[in-house]
Amino acid sequence: MTKIDIISGFLGAGKTTLIRKLLQEAFQDEKLVLIENEFGEIGIDGGFLKDAGVEIREMNSGCICCSLVGDFGTALQEVLEKFQPDRVIIEPSGVGKLSDVIKAVKDVAKKVSVTLNSYTAVVDVKKCKMYMKNFGEFFNNQIESAQTIILSRTQDVKEDKLEQCVKELKEHNNHATIITTPWSELNGSQILLAMEKQASLEKDLMEEVCHEHDHEGHHHDHHHEEDHCECDHEGHHHDHHEEDHCECDHEGHHHDHHHEEDHCECDHEGHHHDHHHHADEVFTSWGIETPHKYNKQELTDILQTLSETDRYGIILRAKGMVAGTDGTWLYFDFVPEEYEIREGATDVTGRLCVIGSKLDESEIAKLFHAAV
Repeated sequence: MTKIDIISGFLGAGKTTLIRKLLQEAFQDEKLVLIENEFGEIGIDGGFLKDAGVEIREMNSGCICCSLVGDFGTALQEVLEKFQPDRVIIEPSGVGKLSDVIKAVKDVAKKVSVTLNSYTAVVDVKKCKMYMKNFGEFFNNQIESAQTIILSRTQDVKEDKLEQCVKELKEHNNHATIITTPWSELNGSQILLAMEKQASLEKDLMEEVCHEHDHEGHHHDHHHEEDHCECDHEGHHHDHHEEDHCECDHEGHHHDHHHEEDHCECDHEGHHHDHHHHADEVFTSWGIETPHKYNKQELTDILQTLSETDRYGIILRAKGMVAGTDGTWLYFDFVPEEYEIREGATDVTGRLCVIGSKLDESEIAKLFHAAV
């Protein structure tokens, strides 16, 4: 099965630079084809990519997301037959609509053995507001359709402008992963993991909490297949009060959770836990991605506050990796009355998650200096 990755971006956003980084650092062992589509121009970027050993099918007569949708399907099938690649990268025109490119790939997938692996929008953080205002139909479509938004040139702006850009992007798409760390500080493999939605702090932590509450301190036997933590990655929530399991809804939710269905419900009758709550209470998760920079003392004060008061809810776990004010990255883990902060590797963007019951999400957001 050939993977297809769409890397879109407005004119001059840095798509080609990103593709070169991925070629050098993430796709070295793959047989890869790049389909480049310029809008009425000669493909000026083709040269250096051919030097990198990548076969290029340039389509310069039009845009694959409009007049060439039909031809695109034929061209893609030819590429698959001729090269039999592991992966195809599609770099649409900068003025193309990402939603149309996604549709074109899905149409091809009905006929040939390919899978739409990721669809990404590259955004120049310095031009975000201006493009959003002046080229809304095309620019906003890329933002709203993207699975991942990769900000370029974040090293060139101050933190407040970066945070404002992220806030505006989330108003158009609150489900996409937004990469805010400068590319020079990241490896291409880290970027690829984020593009493929494999780096979900919230999903991992929620499953960990579900697992712990499914296996610790049981006062009754579990002999049924239903005794497990079932995660619904289609974005659906089902109530199963008669079955002993935990069902989690985590369809790409790395962001704020304001819906009642975004929770983990564990039905374990008579199952008592520490911290004066039962496992059959509804666990909720609050998670964000943030470019905000923290210092160690600031994080210590936040975690100490969570530990010493119940005003934010009954906190079971908190975890995160965030940029530090001194250029390092700070990782933290929290369980009731115990927490640790350590330095860790650079991540694609700051991420943190809090899990518990009766969470006051707005107050937690204020505590972590996060916009909601």
